[in-house]
Amino acid sequence: MFTTIRTLFLGAEARAEERVRKTYSIELIEQKIREAQQGLQAAKAGLASLIQRQRSEEKQITLLQGRVTDLTGRAKAALEGGREALATEAAEAIAEMENELALRRETVLRLEARVMRLRRTVETTNRRIIDLKQGAIAARAVRQEQTIQTRIQTTLSGRSPISEAEELIAEVLNRDDPYEQAEILEDIDRGLTKADLGERMAAEGFGKPVKMTATEVLNRLKSDQ
Repeated sequence: MFTTIRTLFLGAEARAEERVRKTYSIELIEQKIREAQQGLQAAKAGLASLIQRQRSEEKQITLLQGRVTDLTGRAKAALEGGREALATEAAEAIAEMENELALRRETVLRLEARVMRLRRTVETTNRRIIDLKQGAIAARAVRQEQTIQTRIQTTLSGRSPISEAEELIAEVLNRDDPYEQAEILEDIDRGLTKADLGERMAAEGFGKPVKMTATEVLNRLKSDQ
């Protein structure tokens, strides 16, 4: 029983996490990019420190090589001058500096290898972050389009403002004309009272028209002149 409940709980938690990821996917992408940029900055700082150490070692090597060259010349002069003890002391110092030079050269080689590896890592990370930023721009555009499409679908479906407006327009266009209706009612009333009987008979050619036309008025005005 406990195992079943735990499985159901884990499933519900996974679904909730998936919903959160979908809802805040753009925000999560931007946060991951910021974290990647922070990692890149740390890597660049580490690279700068390694390069600085490498340059410092190279400077020390140059100084030691100068001292070895100088002391070698002096040791030769001491030997030529019969100062063998002084030349021996110089030789011991030269040997110590040569050993130190060997160690520093090995250090420089190791630093060079680390610098090359870290530089490649920084360059690769930088390219990937650029790609991520472009991907984030595309993702934001897709999300914006999805939001607009959702709003449009909501507007077009169900009792949307568009459908309501279309219904109102159809209702107005299909509404009966009150003036036409009044004229029809008047004709009906005249028919019931036989008031239009004379007009109808005149229209059939029986007798003069009850209503005078504009042509008859003009003819009468002409005859009066």
